[in-house]
Amino acid sequence: MPRYLISFDDGSMDHLRETMIEVGEASHRVVAEAKAAGVWIFGGGIARQQASIVAVDGDTTDGPFPETKAVVGGFSIIEVPTREDALMWAAKIAAACQCAQEVREIMYDPES
Repeated sequence: MPRYLISFDDGSMDHLRETMIEVGEASHRVVAEAKAAGVWIFGGGIARQQASIVAVDGDTTDGPFPETKAVVGGFSIIEVPTREDALMWAAKIAAACQCAQEVREIMYDPES
C-alpha cells in the first residue's frame, strides 16, 4: 500500500503563538484518529535548530545554507490505498494545524 509524506514548512505555524495549545490538541486528535484508522506510520514536529549537513565523504558542515528556500517544520507519514485518501488526511491535518500541507508519495522499497 502506498505511503505518503505530509509536511509543512518551518515557520508556517508562527502566526499561531497565542493559540498553539489549542492547535496542538487539535492536531493530536487527528493523529489519534489516524492511528485508530490504522493509517498512521510516524510523524512529529522538527525542532527549530541549525541542521548539520553530512556529505557523501562523511564531511560535516553547518546548514541549512541561506539559499535554502524552505525547511521542513513537521511531518506525518501515513499508509493509505490512494492519493485521494492521502489528500483527505492532509486536509484534516491542515485544518488542525491551521497551515497548508504538502503531500508527496514515498517511493516503494520492498526492503523496508
